[in-house]
Amino acid sequence: MAVTEEPGKPRNWQERLQILQDRLYDRLFHNFVWRSIFRSGYPNTPRSQMLVVATNVFLHLHPTRIHRTHVKITHTYCLGGLTFFMFIVLTVTGVLLMFYYVPSTETAYQDIAALHTNVKFGLLMRNLHRWTAHAMVILVFLHMMRVFYTGAYKPPREFNWVVGVTLLFLTLFLSFTGYLLPWDQLAIWAITVGHGIAGSAPYLGDEGQFVLFGGFEIGQPALIRFYTLHVLALPLLAAIMMAVHFWRIRRDGGMARPL
Repeated sequence: MAVTEEPGKPRNWQERLQILQDRLYDRLFHNFVWRSIFRSGYPNTPRSQMLVVATNVFLHLHPTRIHRTHVKITHTYCLGGLTFFMFIVLTVTGVLLMFYYVPSTETAYQDIAALHTNVKFGLLMRNLHRWTAHAMVILVFLHMMRVFYTGAYKPPREFNWVVGVTLLFLTLFLSFTGYLLPWDQLAIWAITVGHGIAGSAPYLGDEGQFVLFGGFEIGQPALIRFYTLHVLALPLLAAIMMAVHFWRIRRDGGMARPL
């Protein structure tokens, strides 16, 4: 009498091992967490490997297809990329400067003076931070001029234009808050002018002056506020807006074509 096997039942240990491997594979790479990160499955084939790179904004910043004019240096002059590079340099040098600076009206100027004379490459580090900040302001302005004169602010990129304008104001505000930190005569009198401008604003002048400067005079509260804004709040907000800016460039089909 012949023994018939049940349909679908594994015949030997190799088939059982293969079924176990398939189940383990499904649990590891077909779950909610993995699919939320890698939309195209596990990159074990050339197609899935390409999809992982092409659909990830960190691995593939530009769209998968771009117009041939986009690869020309004269189309954008790399002004946006140079601005982002300046931001990276400012972040690195700013973190290094934080090791030698204390936001106190009694010691701030002495910390800057000691940075010039007692710290190896301290003067280079501070000047690199300062001149890179100036360069970032200039590059942001030139970048927005290029966007405006090439019509890249028009639909469907009007939202990204608003994001760019926000980044312009954040860049200017970063430069303004960093101006007071050396606590020298130039910084104090320059911020005093800004203090007077804030106080003369209609309706909310006194309130805005008090919130931004911590009082009606330039002193320790103003230095603490400017330091906190300069090293924490504004860089974090600028980094978030830059990420949104890059994401929108890709979602809007890349850069706009020349007029």
